[in-house]
Amino acid sequence: MTNENVPSSGDGPSKNALKKAQKAAEKAAKKAEHKAQNAAARGDTEEGEGEDCSKDLYGNLPMNRSQEKRPVTHIPLKDIGRNLSNQTVTVRARLHTSRGKGKQVFFVLRSQASTVQCVLCVGEKVSKQMVKFVCNITKESIIDVEGKIVATDQKVESCSIQDVELHATKVFVVSASLPRLPLQIEDAMRPEDDDPEGLQIKVNQDTRLDNRILDLRTPTNQAIFRLEAGVCHLFREALRAQNFVEVMTPKLISAASEGGANVFGMRYFDKDAFLAQSPQLYKQMAIAGDFGKVFTIGPVFRAENSNTHRHLTEFVGLDLEMAFTHHYHEALNTIGNMFTEIFRGLRDNYADEIAAVNKQFPAEPFKFLDPPLILEYREGVAMLKEAGIEMEETEDLSTPNEKFLGRLVKAKYDTDFYILDKFPLAVRPFYTMPDPSDPKWSNSYDMFMRGEEILSGAQRIHDAEFLVERANAHNIPYSHHPVLHRFLQVWMSTPCWRGNWAGASHHAIPWPGQHQEVIHVSS
Repeated sequence: MTNENVPSSGDGPSKNALKKAQKAAEKAAKKAEHKAQNAAARGDTEEGEGEDCSKDLYGNLPMNRSQEKRPVTHIPLKDIGRNLSNQTVTVRARLHTSRGKGKQVFFVLRSQASTVQCVLCVGEKVSKQMVKFVCNITKESIIDVEGKIVATDQKVESCSIQDVELHATKVFVVSASLPRLPLQIEDAMRPEDDDPEGLQIKVNQDTRLDNRILDLRTPTNQAIFRLEAGVCHLFREALRAQNFVEVMTPKLISAASEGGANVFGMRYFDKDAFLAQSPQLYKQMAIAGDFGKVFTIGPVFRAENSNTHRHLTEFVGLDLEMAFTHHYHEALNTIGNMFTEIFRGLRDNYADEIAAVNKQFPAEPFKFLDPPLILEYREGVAMLKEAGIEMEETEDLSTPNEKFLGRLVKAKYDTDFYILDKFPLAVRPFYTMPDPSDPKWSNSYDMFMRGEEILSGAQRIHDAEFLVERANAHNIPYSHHPVLHRFLQVWMSTPCWRGNWAGASHHAIPWPGQHQEVIHVSS
């Protein structure tokens, strides 16, 4: 057997030397390939490409350590439009997608809910190296782009800004993203449809929540948060125009509200405390303190172990409380008109955000009447009976019947929002004021959007003797009932106040005076 380590008797190299040379050559080839790839990523000049005429027009910016103060020349991406055609602008945004094609690259910039297409082509001032550099920028990197705004002949359907594109002249990476991300933004914003021929790529809810920062970057989520802020803003403005005062209420309370059920308990140092289910008591204290009209916006906590969109353990409550003079419809109309103001404000001022949401979750435009439609409960039941639903006139509405009635109202009155007034007394709490003309009915109502109840209201009994009478009729031992007991304590210790007032809370402790109850409106 031949020993490979022993040199051959001929003049040529040994087998061992040949193997070493081969391995060295392979190593050198891999090193050269790796070097070439890095050069392409940096946009370095490669053999055959000539001198880089754009070497000062692209690259990676150094880390921003606030070394110097310079004027900000960047414009918001959302402001780009035909009004700026042929102007050169600088924008800072995330690289959404990029697609190289020959000597050019198309890439999309995204900032919040806005997207715009950019184009970079090899030319007199744009080198192949610059195009390669842009092709190799990782998605979600933050980049600065300078370019000329050019009107397009055809709409850019894939972007929110469709009538212009940006012809880039400078591209600098401000902060580079990792090459591999837990989810792709274009997958997270993909429309939800049942098209069997469509691209069925979905991002699971667990993946979204585990990587919430990425998920929040989608135009849909950007729009949803802006719409929520818009609802709160419009709620405030509508009530301020009616001389309401905004009040701030505690969220840690010493006793369970709303009868003590479904509350989150906790230790407050060495005492028991609870997360507030409602700002009810504090709003009513403000009314009893002669504020007249108040509202509050804040978190509400409900320990309701039900997995439905109507039972949330935490949500933002929009609550109001107001005094009325003669009739609970004063409050009903105030609230109904407030909703109209919110609907109109969203339609007129948040059209882009609504369009962004509709792109992923298609829906028909929301329709409403001004003033809002008000139907009596018996009218709603009559519509259901006419459509073939069998139910008693004083029977409570089931969830399926609520939704069906919503469709009937939409077909007849062309509105997605309406008010159902004068509910049967038998389906309301004992402290609800009966109708003065027919005790079978009550001074109470619900408000509906697209067939779902969003708000309930009722005038509460404010007379102590009548309240005791109603409690006895329901076999309620009022001396042990926390709501009624508290009411009687206040009534006996406070001079009789005959003001009339209305509110936005549920199971609030009654106070002297007529009271209007409304469940939280959540954003």
